[in-house]
Amino acid sequence: MPYSSVEIQTIYEDSVSIRAIEIIGNSLAYAGSRGIFGNIDINSGKIRESVQEYDSILPEFRAVAHTASDFFMLSVASPALLYKTGSDGQMQLVYIEEDESVFYDAMTFWNDQEGIAIGDTLDGCLSIIITRDGGNTWNKIACSDLPKGIEGEGAFAASNTNIAVVGDKTWIATTRSRIYYSADKGNTWEIKDTPMVKDGPTQGIYSIAFYDENLGVAIGGDYTEPERNTANKAITADGGKTWQLIADGKDPAYKSCIQFIPNSEGNGLAAIGFTGLSYSEDKGSTWQKLSDDASFYTIRFLNDSTAYAAGKNKIAKLTFR
Repeated sequence: MPYSSVEIQTIYEDSVSIRAIEIIGNSLAYAGSRGIFGNIDINSGKIRESVQEYDSILPEFRAVAHTASDFFMLSVASPALLYKTGSDGQMQLVYIEEDESVFYDAMTFWNDQEGIAIGDTLDGCLSIIITRDGGNTWNKIACSDLPKGIEGEGAFAASNTNIAVVGDKTWIATTRSRIYYSADKGNTWEIKDTPMVKDGPTQGIYSIAFYDENLGVAIGGDYTEPERNTANKAITADGGKTWQLIADGKDPAYKSCIQFIPNSEGNGLAAIGFTGLSYSEDKGSTWQKLSDDASFYTIRFLNDSTAYAAGKNKIAKLTFR
């Protein structure tokens, strides 16, 4: 670092929308539309792919996660279907939720035993399910144990980055540009407000990332107004208690995913979406556009110069120079 260009090498192409990828050791795991999921060997490029059916449904997966032993994937609409690696090589259904309003957006794990998935508001509160036994069983938090929801509040299932965890701490970003914060792995919750845009149903925070327990960033905007660059990027230096807008009125405009660049001391950021790829070397104060490629929704870093991005019909390896 600093970087001035990016090389994009396509490593997977198919007619599938992929918004959830996870680097697991030497493989890149993914799940997407039409029940498609698989993994790519990072060294050899070999692809292993399967299709998960449920009755006659081909689920749309937009959230994945992993522990040391298992891979998990979660579908969006009703029935919400959460699968984990089974003992016989088949995926095993460990959670199902049926309601016309059910819609899950993102998932992650704090450790090999405890994980969380989040979804849109149902019955007056955000949908949050938690496992404490390695993903074998999942339990939904009662609305009485959560802050009061806002009508229509949810999270965008755009890049599987609405949840960030550091240690026991958890931050969930919503469509109303609020942050649900838990200091104790989801046992108790409080709300923090941000100054980001939130007036319309397609506005809000699409992605958050934390470099450590204090430094975090959020990005989003409005995918129906992708050129709008006001009130769509924010930073916190106090663990999400307070947020300040950054590069306000300047590009990048709408993005669906933001990630810190490893080993950058929190200075390096990459933001991606169908508006292209932008890069910052100063905690988001200033940005430069490195690519206009409109195919990507989500990005994950392998190391400080190599990342993988996925989106519409492809997955690519990104080399920053």
